[in-house]
Order: sequence, then structure tokens, then C-alpha cells
Amino acid sequence: MSKTLIPAQRRAWIQEYLAIHKIVRSIELSDQLATSEATIRRDLEWLESEGIAERTHGGAIFSQRMLLETQYFHRAQVHAEEKQKIGMAAAALVEDGDIIFVNSGTTTTQFIRHLPRNTHITLITNNLSACLEIGEPGFEILVPGGEYQPRSNSVAGRFAIDNLNQVYASKAFIGVDGLTLAQGCTVPSNAEAEMDRLMIERTRGPIIVVTDHSKWGVVSNFEIAKLSQIHKLVTNEGFDPLACAALADLKIEIIMASKGGVTPPLP
Repeated sequence: MSKTLIPAQRRAWIQEYLAIHKIVRSIELSDQLATSEATIRRDLEWLESEGIAERTHGGAIFSQRMLLETQYFHRAQVHAEEKQKIGMAAAALVEDGDIIFVNSGTTTTQFIRHLPRNTHITLITNNLSACLEIGEPGFEILVPGGEYQPRSNSVAGRFAIDNLNQVYASKAFIGVDGLTLAQGCTVPSNAEAEMDRLMIERTRGPIIVVTDHSKWGVVSNFEIAKLSQIHKLVTNEGFDPLACAALADLKIEIIMASKGGVTPPLP
């Protein structure tokens, strides 16, 4: 490519490239544009300031905006196999005697499906989909009640919040719609965000995010947690290696759900 591109042209090219590839490395852009990595870093800084990209170690990701919550049924069909593996891997983290919070979502539904039966645990969840499917699990399930949320097939609102305020959990398993370095964990619904934030606040042990690779780089409307509040991330092998490195630097343990089970956590 010609070296004569002015900054505006170069940034427009990078934006288009990001929109297609979602994740780029600085050295890759430097080669493509025949310019220095220092120049590329300045371009990525500008794109980040405009909300177009989010810089990572050695590159950037496309900043995708999720403004509306899609219906539960449609979300359940997307990356279904990955969500099943993530749910299985996350369920292996539950120990006898745990009291766990679990929020709404298709990945957390898979987590609940794979919980060990006939164990001494207490599950507290607003996830109605999982409760309707699970049958007789052999452990205690508490539903906080509240206002029905049809898009997520869950409950939320003041009544649910008042009930959650009476409980502490030993672990929380939280599904998200967006995950980025700058904006942290986000979801599209304010009512569900209130529930998620309270679950995190009232957990006296690890906060475990369960999400597939497609949520990285997505920003939704409502923040539920900063990355500094997260202890573990359970995801699938398609998760971006640059993102893994950045999250590991924040002392977040990353557990990869693979076809054969679970790969060892990243250091």
C-alpha cells in the first residue's frame, strides 16, 4: 500500500479493516499500511477515543455496540455448542456446600443444566428458563420472584432485589452480553443489570463470568462489573489470545472449555 495516505485516510482504512476482521495486531497494520508501529498506535488511540476500537496488548478490537436485547430463543441458537461446553466447564467449579448466584442468559442456562445432581448446594437464580427445564435436580433452588422479563425469560425488579438483599452467596456465575477492557461487563437491560450488580455485591467468594468468544469487544448499555471485580472467566477456545493475555495481566484466571473438556487455566 502507498505510504502517502494522510492520517484521516489511514484511520478510515483501519476502521474498515477492523469492521471486517474484528481483531487486528499493530504489526499486521504496520505491514499493510507500510508505516511504523508508533504511527499505528497513535491511529488506534484516536480510534479508541472515538469509540470505534479498543486497544489491547499489541493491537485492537472492533468496538461493537449492542443496544437492544434479542429474544431468548434467538440467542440460544447462537454458538450453542460453545455455550454447552462453557456450561459444563463452569459447573465443575461448584463445590459441595456452595450457595451460588446465577443470573439470566443462555450460557448460564447451560451452566445450570450441567450442575451435579443430588449435591448439597443452594442455587439462587432469576433464570426462569433453566428452572423450567431442570426437573428434580436434588439440590435447593430459590427464585427471588419479581417482574417477568419476557425477552430474557427471567425475573427482576424491586421485589426480586428486596429478596436478594437477604442472602449472601459463596460464588456467583454471571453471563454477560459484552466484555471489554475499558467498559468491563455489560448487559442491555437496566432491570437485569440491577440484579446482576446485586448478585456480585452480595457474593463473598469468586465472581465467575461465563461467556463465549463472540462477546469480547461488545459493549452493551449497562455496566454490571468492572474487570477488577472478576476472578475467573470461563470461555471457549475461540477467545482472542490477545484478550486472554490482557485479562491474565489483570489476574483473571481464564478457563478454556474445549472439545475434550477443560484446558488448563492460563497462568
